[in-house]
Amino acid sequence: MESLPDPRAAYRDRHASRRLELESLDRRSSLIGYLRLSIFILCIAWLAFGRSLLSGWLLLLPALLFVVLVVWHARTARRQTLARRALRFYERGLLRLDDAWAGAGYDGAAFQNPGHIYAADLDLFGKGSLFELLSIARTATGEQTLAAWLLSPAPHDEVLHRQSAVRELKIRLDLREDVALLGDDVRAEVHPESLIAWSTAPAVSFPASAPPLGLVLAILTVAAVAAFFTVKAVPISAILIALSLNAIFIASLRHGVTEVLGSVETPARDLRILHTLIARLEQERFEAPKLAALQSLFNLSGARASQRIARLERLTEWLDSSDHVLMRIASPILLIRQQLAFALEAWRRHSGTHIAAWLSAAGEFEALSSLACLAYERPLWTFPALFNHSHPHISAEGLTHPLIPAAHAVPNDVAIGQTPACLTTPRLWIVSGSNMSGKSTLLRAIGLNTILGSAGAPVAARAFRLSPLQTGASIRTVDSLQEGRSRFYAEITRIRQIMDRSESLPPVLFLLDELLSGTNSHDRRIGAAAIVKGLLERGAIGCITTHDLALAGLADDLSTAAANVHFDDKIIDGRVEFDYRLQPGVVTRSNALALMRAVGLDV
Repeated sequence: MESLPDPRAAYRDRHASRRLELESLDRRSSLIGYLRLSIFILCIAWLAFGRSLLSGWLLLLPALLFVVLVVWHARTARRQTLARRALRFYERGLLRLDDAWAGAGYDGAAFQNPGHIYAADLDLFGKGSLFELLSIARTATGEQTLAAWLLSPAPHDEVLHRQSAVRELKIRLDLREDVALLGDDVRAEVHPESLIAWSTAPAVSFPASAPPLGLVLAILTVAAVAAFFTVKAVPISAILIALSLNAIFIASLRHGVTEVLGSVETPARDLRILHTLIARLEQERFEAPKLAALQSLFNLSGARASQRIARLERLTEWLDSSDHVLMRIASPILLIRQQLAFALEAWRRHSGTHIAAWLSAAGEFEALSSLACLAYERPLWTFPALFNHSHPHISAEGLTHPLIPAAHAVPNDVAIGQTPACLTTPRLWIVSGSNMSGKSTLLRAIGLNTILGSAGAPVAARAFRLSPLQTGASIRTVDSLQEGRSRFYAEITRIRQIMDRSESLPPVLFLLDELLSGTNSHDRRIGAAAIVKGLLERGAIGCITTHDLALAGLADDLSTAAANVHFDDKIIDGRVEFDYRLQPGVVTRSNALALMRAVGLDV
């Protein structure tokens, strides 16, 4: 039997190691700072008082040492930054293991969409949400990718590929750490939208003859200048003619050169930052097809992305150097800025088209790392067994709510929807029970685990079987004074969405809490029966919960297609106690009066 990892011990060890590293780096940084200050004071003192004592050239030695210390100090500061990030990375990991993570990470509130068919109902985003538990992504693209995976189920084959990738990444803690640390730079300083806009902008058109002509003119000008100063037989007019031709060349291309050089600074800086993350991902060797396919996106057209970006860095370094006074003098002779513009535009034309793929691949790596982190930190969770047959089905052993601490979560077994091997499993559960007995929690547990499984992640269960499903939920529908909507109207609007969705594949898993509770018992009974039958006729499966025991009679109307289950409670010393254990059949009592009396109402 495979031994389970101990993430807490690993995180504590690494946290302690990074703390010691940071303390050492802090001491080193202080020492370098004092040395820099001492050398600076020494140089100032020598300039003020010691010129007659030592020859001036001796000042070069402390000046050189000062430069070395500046470089060393900068590298130490970078390592300090990474060590602090590593501390935060493992601190957040320990918070997740201690179930104290709510509010400590990025909650993805920007992705919240009240009109989505299940996001708000199942706590996908916001404080204490599934996204906050999952996400260790540090780039906007990684967060967007993870959110998209939670908001829409992946095809069957894609889920299998993600599972394989997550299993491989699960044990690669060093890689997850590095991706998270380097991603902080990308998050803070890279602007994906502007980078892609630059890479896909219309090409700046230069005549095909311009690059070779520029090279020829530069060679002729250099030859004329060299001949004038060496051979002496060449008249100065030859230099003037060559410079005049260069001036005409520069003027004719001024607009295009200005456009290319003026637009490259920000994208080049962004790519320089992205370079470190891509280079780290290029170093790995992957077995999972999904990971290998993503890595191949960094090696399009036979050249690595890191090599392509390194070439762009060299070109932009030359561009930065062109502002130096000597380069300004040489530029009209060598046509430096024009040659750089040709090279930069050629780079954008050949490599810029791949930038979107590089960003997407890095984002998917981050999303997969987030799922792998969950698998590592929740070793008792399991990957779903996926079935790609025509019968919609979900079943689980020991299913719990993934956002409830394991110490407090009560497991239940679930089986909804037929399989080729078992055609008698009910396609509808009618869940009855008293107030606060666990009905809504059960729906959210089923929904969240289905979303996790459909994204390629492990789920909170001992065993989990799942066919392709798209989830639809009406659990937290509320009224809106601003929009003039009642809760009942909001609920039936959501049910209409679910009904419409059930007309397309994959089949729908519907989760309807307190179905039609906003209307009278007569209308509720008729309306609920029509809704449920309509969904089942469209091939959907699901659960409804209700306080109205009259709705439990739907199981009789639907025969084997539906089953009643319930949560029970006990009144002990005037207090209502729940065991949150799912039981077959219809609940036989209500606790409403007991709850009212428990809070002091005289009823």
